Amino acid sequence: MTWTAPEATRTHGPLTGGERETLTGFLAFYRATLLQKCAGLTGQQLADRTVPPSTLTLLGLVRHMAKVERVWFREGFAGLELPPMYEPGKGKDADFEDLDPAHAEHDYARLVEEMRLADEAVAGASLDDVFTRRGTVYSLRLVHVHMISEYARHVGHADLLRERLDGVTGA
Repeated sequence: MTWTAPEATRTHGPLTGGERETLTGFLAFYRATLLQKCAGLTGQQLADRTVPPSTLTLLGLVRHMAKVERVWFREGFAGLELPPMYEPGKGKDADFEDLDPAHAEHDYARLVEEMRLADEAVAGASLDDVFTRRGTVYSLRLVHVHMISEYARHVGHADLLRERLDGVTGA
């Protein structure tokens, strides 16, 4: 049986409330939006390059965001030393380029797990908490803003990829 990406439930970020609720709400919305862009597609469809000459794919976006979640929340903020997610010898863009449609289910599950672990890593932390990465000090607030912008940009890419793949459009 061929695996297909499951439906994702999206809730919209809050329109009122505190800063923490707003940031985490919008991050959750964009995370779920990327997953929704993949819903119903097979591993092969997720790996299809639909906007030549770009090599960007939905599967590449899934793999990239898993790496970004790990780097910013668990390695950066939580200070964990974790092995590289993708083979370093394959270059810095292996998350985008070293794709295997047969591993799409694993890659998708890894993104979902990294999202969960990221939330766990910052649970109870203050947005004012800081960490140093490569000599630069970052706040948890900045990480949330950065992740929202990273997802928003890549969800825009996912819109185009999905529309070219099967005509599906929408937020």
